[in-house]
Amino acid sequence: MSNGQLVGKVALITGGASGIGAGVAQVFAREGAHVVIGDLDGAAAQRLAGQLRDEGFLATGVALDVTSRDSINEAAEVIERGIGSVDILVNNAGISTVRDFLDISDHDWQTMMDVNLKGVVITTQRFLPDMIAKKSGRIINISSMAGKQGLPRLAHYCATKFGVVGLTQSLAFEMAPHNVTVNAVCPGVVRTPLWDDDTKGILNDLDGENGWQSFVSGIPLGRPQSPKDMGLACLFFASDSASNITGESMNVSGGQQVH
Repeated sequence: MSNGQLVGKVALITGGASGIGAGVAQVFAREGAHVVIGDLDGAAAQRLAGQLRDEGFLATGVALDVTSRDSINEAAEVIERGIGSVDILVNNAGISTVRDFLDISDHDWQTMMDVNLKGVVITTQRFLPDMIAKKSGRIINISSMAGKQGLPRLAHYCATKFGVVGLTQSLAFEMAPHNVTVNAVCPGVVRTPLWDDDTKGILNDLDGENGWQSFVSGIPLGRPQSPKDMGLACLFFASDSASNITGESMNVSGGQQVH
């Protein structure tokens, strides 16, 4: 049951065609937002947007590479020309690989930094000025429980997600005078293509289903998190209920992390 909490809002979700991003897009659409699904796979973004429109919601798909200012500008022009300025930005696009620390190559490190951290910076830089001008806006960054506690074989990933938390806190202070809130959601274990991809999925390096079960077994509430769980957490930060909350990094991990 929707309460229409985001009616009249334009929400851009990066990496929105699958996994957590798709979960956020679906929740936001059901709450009345015009969701813009930005994804490196533009065709997939358009397919999901089409499915949401078929259900009666407002949705647009755009190709978006968060590592490229040119791509971000092109997407922004499509959004601003056809829909309007962005009220809510969800920086969700991200990648992950598993590596022993000594095996992390320069390419591994730089690719992770470019997508997971630089992508948040340059996407936010593009859409933030309009929020400042309107004296209103919501920025929601997707970090991870690995952004608060280091995990073995994920040093490069953890470095980026710790960075997202630090960026969130710093930007929250800068934007508070402009009535723009900046918060982060820190997912626990969510079964997405980051885990399952045949060639690049995390489970390829973690003993497949045994590795998955080892993660799930440590969750006090007894189940993995879902993309919808993350969508609902983002909805809270995007809604009026969170108008006096900024600089927070909220765990959504079923109790697996409590700090």
